[in-house]
Amino acid sequence: MKKIMLICMFLIGISAVSRAQGGQRMSAADRVKQMKTDLKLTDDQAAKITAVYEAQTKSMDSLRNAGGDRSAMRPMMQASNDKIKAILTADQQAAWQKMMDERRARMQNGGGGGTPPPNK
Repeated sequence: MKKIMLICMFLIGISAVSRAQGGQRMSAADRVKQMKTDLKLTDDQAAKITAVYEAQTKSMDSLRNAGGDRSAMRPMMQASNDKIKAILTADQQAAWQKMMDERRARMQNGGGGGTPPPNK
């Protein structure tokens, strides 16, 4: 029994360490699921946006694997964002833009979330 408990604690510890080191990028399905909740997407919108994100992921992975110029990723992301914006209603676009702005601000303040660093 002690061995099983020790193994479980070891696996939980390994899992926690791997998450603390950055974890994985969100999948297209996870991103759309979050958007569906936040923006109240229809099933049709969700399907279209999933296709946009999957195409973006495929293109970016190809670029990474080929050792290409990472500066080419920004135009890919912008093109995907433009396609997504065209799928959304005006109200959804406004809410989505607000979410994107907040995300960008978090990334500039130390990456990804949590408490921003104190101002000097």
